[in-house]
Amino acid sequence: MSSNDEGPAAGGRVKGTAPDHIKSDKSENDDIAANMNDNGVPGTTGTGTDDHPDPADEATLADTPPDETPVDDPPADEAPRDEAAPEDETPPDDPPLGETVRDGTPIVDDDTTGTDAPRDEVTDPSEKPLPDQAPDLDEGTGLGSDSGTTRDFEPVDALEAPVLNGQEAATETTGTGEAAEPAADPATEPATEAEAAPQTAPAPLDDPAPAPSEPLSPAPAEPAPAGGSDATSVGSGGAERPAEDRTATVASPIAASPDAPPGKKGRRGKKGAGNGAGSAPGKGGGGGKKPPKKKRSRPVRYARRTLFAVLAFLGFAVAAFGVAYLLTPVPSPQQQAIAQGPTFYYADGKTVIAKTGTNRDAVPIKQIPEGVRDAVIAAENRSFYEDPGVSVRGTGRAFWSTVTGEQLQGGSTITQQMVRNYYGGIGKERSVTRKLKEIMVSLKVGREKSKDWILEQYLNTIFFGRDAYGVQAAAKAYYGKDVSQLTPAQGAFLAAAIQQPSNFAEPEGQNRVYAEQRWRAVVNNMVRDGAVTQADAAAMTFPMPVKQKITNILKGQKGYMVNVAKKELIERRGYSEDEINRSGLKITTTFDKRLMDAARRAVTANAPAGMSKKIRTGMVSVDPATGQVLAFYGGRDYLVEALSSSFGDWAQAGSGFKPIVLATALDDGMKLYDSVDGSSPQYFAGTPVRNDSGRSFGYVNLVGATQNSVNTAYIHIGQKVGLDKVTAMAEKMGIPRSQLTANGANTAPTFPLGVISVHPVQQAGVYATFASEGQHRTPFVVKSVTDNKEHTRTFTEKGERVFSQQVARDATYAMQQVVRGGTGTGAQLADGRDVAGKTGTTDAGRAIWFNGFIPQMATTVSMFRSDSRPLNIPGYGTYGGALPAQVWRTFMADAVSIMNYSPKSFGSPSVTPGGGYSGQPSDRPGGPPATGPGPSRPPGSEGPGREPSTPPTDDGPELPLPPEPGDPGDPGGGGGDPGDPGDPGGGGGGTDPGRLRG
Repeated sequence: MSSNDEGPAAGGRVKGTAPDHIKSDKSENDDIAANMNDNGVPGTTGTGTDDHPDPADEATLADTPPDETPVDDPPADEAPRDEAAPEDETPPDDPPLGETVRDGTPIVDDDTTGTDAPRDEVTDPSEKPLPDQAPDLDEGTGLGSDSGTTRDFEPVDALEAPVLNGQEAATETTGTGEAAEPAADPATEPATEAEAAPQTAPAPLDDPAPAPSEPLSPAPAEPAPAGGSDATSVGSGGAERPAEDRTATVASPIAASPDAPPGKKGRRGKKGAGNGAGSAPGKGGGGGKKPPKKKRSRPVRYARRTLFAVLAFLGFAVAAFGVAYLLTPVPSPQQQAIAQGPTFYYADGKTVIAKTGTNRDAVPIKQIPEGVRDAVIAAENRSFYEDPGVSVRGTGRAFWSTVTGEQLQGGSTITQQMVRNYYGGIGKERSVTRKLKEIMVSLKVGREKSKDWILEQYLNTIFFGRDAYGVQAAAKAYYGKDVSQLTPAQGAFLAAAIQQPSNFAEPEGQNRVYAEQRWRAVVNNMVRDGAVTQADAAAMTFPMPVKQKITNILKGQKGYMVNVAKKELIERRGYSEDEINRSGLKITTTFDKRLMDAARRAVTANAPAGMSKKIRTGMVSVDPATGQVLAFYGGRDYLVEALSSSFGDWAQAGSGFKPIVLATALDDGMKLYDSVDGSSPQYFAGTPVRNDSGRSFGYVNLVGATQNSVNTAYIHIGQKVGLDKVTAMAEKMGIPRSQLTANGANTAPTFPLGVISVHPVQQAGVYATFASEGQHRTPFVVKSVTDNKEHTRTFTEKGERVFSQQVARDATYAMQQVVRGGTGTGAQLADGRDVAGKTGTTDAGRAIWFNGFIPQMATTVSMFRSDSRPLNIPGYGTYGGALPAQVWRTFMADAVSIMNYSPKSFGSPSVTPGGGYSGQPSDRPGGPPATGPGPSRPPGSEGPGREPSTPPTDDGPELPLPPEPGDPGDPGGGGGDPGDPGDPGGGGGGTDPGRLRG
């Protein structure tokens, strides 16, 4: 086959003008040309071999063993076959990186630029071909794709030459410029027989001269292909050769010359078209060098990556939002947009106390005055008519509140609030998914519905307080009129109530201050929005609502039970009023219906005819083992007296506070037989304190002081142990510190006499602590709550030990003597079971108490007037041991039968002294001291714990006054409560011994 003089050489080399550094070495090229001419071998066409090797190549050839004599090149129509390198041949050293060596002179390689430089075609026979020309070999055959064309083998820098099995391997480039894997080096790693033997064994030659080959002349290395990778040259129709065939041993003048300089390597072939015929130019063969790419700095790369990440995230977020928007349907409206009200049950969980509903009366938007609408918009969502239904800023606040749990400014628009209340399935839990669903639905509703429609549904579903849902119900509940008759000022009040309706239901006291501030803020917003003028706003006055009306479903004791349970859920269990009214809760209370009926009967049956209706009676019964309120009496009728007399109202504790002082003394180390001064009168802080009827008891032990309710003795007990300890003990037994310290009551010497005010339920909790032998549990009224998904929460109170069991038993023993023969004998039960308790009477009979207990139950009965005026009970004296003890006995007699409580004894005390005076025990256990005046200490005389006489002042708490002589029914002798007219002492009968007074 003839050579192709027109097209580029196979393997990608393009013929042309030789580079300048090749032309400059004219002497060397002339010698090579002369040798080639002497042999008569053409220098420009044919197989491309040279039978006149370079002297350096001859030196190399001379060292070649006889069995490795180079073979003749195949005929022109056959490409030479590959020959494996000998095992003992050591590769020459590589020249320095980026250079080739010719006759000891370093030449800079064009490959340092990383681009392909065009090479000039050799057309003159005197210009010898470059020494890197070799026949092109096809994969698997050892034959070139075109016998008339050649491939270039360019020198590879030492650092760029790939290494296989420890030896550098000459590499070729593919037709696309990509590098192929280099072959293994037989010089550094012994070759196997298959690797050492050529694929086709050459015939032995007599002449050691190399086979005819195209003359090659040393040439500088050309630039590597772009990308700097070495690859095996592959034609367009051929695949990459296996690793063992990638190095071809070709007979050439370079290999045969013994004088060839060491370290020369074949140069990389230029990128060619790879079609095997040289019909198309290589990728880099037709033009000049490509400019090098400028490498970006690290910050720029990071910035680009960050930007791409942010853009990708935003794109994903937008796409996700769009998908969520499309997939979120608008739920169906709740049936008439009315949520299910709560149902309250007795302790059995089956008997219904009351089922309350939602008070709602929907009206069209046209019926609602514009001033009311403007007020609501000014208070809740100023941009209502402009926003799409969602506020970006408000939504951000809501998400932050949901994630962190912090309570921030509300973030919901009117549309969002309407969606929550009007549509079902949105929910009200604090979660991101619920908020996202609310936003999607709000956006859709904002697009599909008119603003007036949204506002109408909002005003008909929102909660305004006073059990009113919707603006029409609110107008009637607060002002007793139709919504169409509301003024702008009244509309502003209702708008202000939306955020915190509980503070607006009864705007009195501190609630009045807050309500006016909030109302004024809404009016100012209306001025800001142009709804009213500044002059109109200045002329507005606070529109005080009418007194709240109660529906008859809560008539009698039911209203008290429902109200007390709701109050506890809000204040102690974390529920909101709106949640209770709308969530369909099933609320099971601790109230036993039988005991509730018994409490009502005990009060009404014992109330004398003609007793003033202003006298209120409270009664609470607590289970000491659990703290559950089993029953109570809240008042005559919830519709008449909405405030519970047992939980909401309160009165001065009086002598019912003394057992707390007794427990403090015993816990501090005093014993029942320890004596204190019980003489009367005595002066403390300049104020005279007397026992009942001025009775003076010399020194009296703790049992006698309790049995006879000796005032002066208890003041000495309080001073001995310290009033701060008494305060701490009372707080641990359930009386809040704020009540104990009001007006500095706990710092006055008379603090042990019960000058503080308490709720009856608090006193019941105190005496339940004694019944449970020192374990205090705060009384509670709700056992469990079940929501509309049947999830149930149960509630209990963990007991906390306040004092030791023995302290409780000793104190209980002293209080047993009160019932056995002291001021509370009217509380004795017919079956003779153990009963302990303490009477209480306050100044001028303004409040009277009996607090008693058996091991299974503690019950407190109190009677008082809300206006704090003295009591006047026909047929009874104003003593704790009289009517209150009688009511207690009636109820407890029924209770032990209803609950099937068997008689049970209290624990044994550490000692059993009698209630003697002057340090002497009485002649019978628990009996009163002997009658007689006993030792007394007149004013001015010295005595333990007595302070000098000084004029009284008005700075301290209200102090008790002694009873006036000749008080009807005033018993003789004995120490009673301060101001306990007729509170019997331990000795002496009264003028009417047939009537029990306490």
